[in-house]
Amino acid sequence: MDASAPAGPATGKTPRKAATASFMGSAVEYYDFFIFGSAAALIFPRVFFPDADTQASVMSLATFGFAYIARPVGAVILGHFGDRVGRQKVLMFTLLLMGGSTFLIGCLPDFNTIGWWAPVLLVFCRLMQGLSAAGEQAGASSMTLEHAPDNRRSFFTSWTLTGTQGGQILAALVFIPVVALPDDIKYGIGWRIPFWLSAVVVIVTFFIRRSLHETPTFTEAKERNEIVKLPVGVLLKDHWRDVLRVICCAFIAAVSTVYGTLAIKYGTEVGNVDANITLWLVVAGNVFALFTQPLFGRLADRIGRRPVFVYGAVSSAVIMPFYLLSMESGNTLLQFALSVAVFSFGYAAANAVWPSFYGEMFSAKVRFSGLAIGTQLGFLMAGFAPSIVAAIGGLEPGGWVVTSMFTGVICAIAAISALTAKETAHTPTAELGLGPAKTAAPVRPATA
Repeated sequence: MDASAPAGPATGKTPRKAATASFMGSAVEYYDFFIFGSAAALIFPRVFFPDADTQASVMSLATFGFAYIARPVGAVILGHFGDRVGRQKVLMFTLLLMGGSTFLIGCLPDFNTIGWWAPVLLVFCRLMQGLSAAGEQAGASSMTLEHAPDNRRSFFTSWTLTGTQGGQILAALVFIPVVALPDDIKYGIGWRIPFWLSAVVVIVTFFIRRSLHETPTFTEAKERNEIVKLPVGVLLKDHWRDVLRVICCAFIAAVSTVYGTLAIKYGTEVGNVDANITLWLVVAGNVFALFTQPLFGRLADRIGRRPVFVYGAVSSAVIMPFYLLSMESGNTLLQFALSVAVFSFGYAAANAVWPSFYGEMFSAKVRFSGLAIGTQLGFLMAGFAPSIVAAIGGLEPGGWVVTSMFTGVICAIAAISALTAKETAHTPTAELGLGPAKTAAPVRPATA
């Protein structure tokens, strides 16, 4: 770190430690989250539903979306406590909730054993995953942003979302040998192993995350008695426009679920692509994103959040049709090239920037709530995108047209919404979320 750089709320090793803790926590949370997505596309139609046909695939993909119903509820609850009792405590809770519900999924009996109770229990566990995820990214992003120096907030917070890429890589790598198993093993005990393995990584990450202290921004606010009793009330009174803006910008997350879930199913059913290859396509895109997302974060610290986010939205819409078409080409090299292009050099730009872009719209006393509620309402589109597009013909021959049109619309909404936001790249952390009639004067005495 440049010693001459203006300091934010923390300097030295703390921003790196916060970014590392957020990376690891997000990796664990989204390992759990994405193994469900892979299983929903490749395993669950046969295990939890009576007939492994197109209808079963649609219902299975819908179970993936149920987590997004729980997310807004979890956002209100966890956002409240995140702004009341602190970021770190809530992040510990989300980690344990996600790990526990994921382990239980691996223990569920199948449809042949208990009938329709099997998918009911699956949905319940998925709802618990959704409650956890509602607070994870908002908490991790708030934590890292408030520890980061003013001029590197986007770079450090980009590691929160880079952790989700690490989780997706791990999920895909774990599922590749599962898919290769003989059917009797794969649909018996094989698919359960990735869910059980989550317990190991949860324990490791628990000890890493436990060592991270609360942010100085929250601690100082608590010492000055500036913690509000009802953060959601203050949020909706002073920041409702920003909440709506974040909701619409968060539609961009549908690109990820189309890429990581629907495209897998489209490739196997329409393009006759081997299931192992579709998983390796996801791995390749996410591996490159591990490197491109921090670079996009650094770029956003230089030129601003809005241009990088808008580029990510527009490029995703432009490249997605070519990626889907490649699934029918039989050209594996082309499929890998376009997978990397659409995800690592397109979507990754918006994905890297949004933790700082959204978080900087809110003041510290409502930041956790604003991030959680705004993103989780917007993520409803992402959660149900695979089942919606599948239901209107996205998994049929020529379905790439429907999917591409859907992706184009949600990317346009996200880009236009981003253009209405205030650029905050060069705003001091203490002044974030303050309206033009307000100043940072009440905040600065704490540093005197």
